[in-house]
Amino acid sequence: MADFNKILTPGDVDGGIINVVIEIPQGSTHKIEWNRELAAFQLDRVEPFIFAKPTNYGFIPQTLDEDGDELDALIITDQPLSTGIFLEAKVIGVLKFEDDGEVDDKVVVVPADDRNTGNAINSLDDLTDQLKKQIEHHFAHYKDLKKPGSTIVKGWGDIAEAKTIIHESIERWNKK
Repeated sequence: MADFNKILTPGDVDGGIINVVIEIPQGSTHKIEWNRELAAFQLDRVEPFIFAKPTNYGFIPQTLDEDGDELDALIITDQPLSTGIFLEAKVIGVLKFEDDGEVDDKVVVVPADDRNTGNAINSLDDLTDQLKKQIEHHFAHYKDLKKPGSTIVKGWGDIAEAKTIIHESIERWNKK
């Protein structure tokens, strides 16, 4: 397997098209994480079924969020995407999030070329309220059985805010 942080860049952040690597398929209860030191995917834990991921989950290569991990991404598609693939993705916003007191934002993206929707999703406003509520609920509660109250959804940010967060994460990566 290739080291995604060596072969991929974050992409064209200012243009709104970034590279995203899939860690967890939508609907999975497996908490699969990219292990940067080993350049491999690792099963961190198995979550209870009620906490299955409402979206695909991944990371943006060559970034570091404030929590020390690559910047997370939520990838909105109609079907699950497999662990280990990457895609060019269009930035549509960000979920502002804290986990155990640390900033752990989630950039929200869709495939850059989505012929199924006719590239109809261009911002968070194009997502259904129901999907946004499901995402908020998941992240507000997915640690409730182990560590209740340790996660806080702070709200949503627009495309400009998402790009700023990505740029800050690239700067952290370049300073490491």
